[in-house]
Amino acid sequence: MAIRVLLVDDQPLLRTGFRMILEAESDLAVVGEAGDGQQALEQVRALQPDVVLMDIRMPRMDGVEATRQITGPLRDGPAKVLVLTTFDLDEYVVEALRAGASGFLLKDAPAHELVQAIRVVAAGEAMLAPSITRRLLDKYAGRLPSGEEPMPDTLHTLTDREVEVLKLVARGLSNAEIAADLFVSETTVKTHVGHVLTKLGLRDRVQAAVYAYESGLVRPGAQ
Repeated sequence: MAIRVLLVDDQPLLRTGFRMILEAESDLAVVGEAGDGQQALEQVRALQPDVVLMDIRMPRMDGVEATRQITGPLRDGPAKVLVLTTFDLDEYVVEALRAGASGFLLKDAPAHELVQAIRVVAAGEAMLAPSITRRLLDKYAGRLPSGEEPMPDTLHTLTDREVEVLKLVARGLSNAEIAADLFVSETTVKTHVGHVLTKLGLRDRVQAAVYAYESGLVRPGAQ
């Protein structure tokens, strides 16, 4: 069945452009549009989309609060949120990820990247582009730990290998890339990632990456 997508942006022209791109794909179906966060909540309840393509700054209710309600404990359905951003709004992206977004994408990304991102998020994975993640976290390095603070106690629940995997996840590497880096199988990496998420009480790879930076395990700009 086609992936059901809800477009949320306060600019009708952008929504029209996104609709044209997505409707050209046989496995994607745009089921509705919304011009603000409040309308997005209503459309999510009425249309039950699989993926919500969410703008951040909108009238009535912004994308961060809408994301929090769509993906929160009282959620009505399976909708996942893919945030659209421009670099001048990066600080809001961090908040959206904390609120439960499954990833983020630049508004000027090529059409094929938009399509692929929707497919990835719909499949239950996190859309964590390494280049965007590094630039985002580098820009807001001053708001993150310096690395001199003590590590949180929760990190001590991880094995050395799980810590290695978490660091690589924070760099935006896929399971295949992590497997190649550590000389193990993808199945082993998947198992390690699962243990990391469970032990730290995190939902997905996006939250794991944010946690790694906020805890001081990984510092902005580090390789």
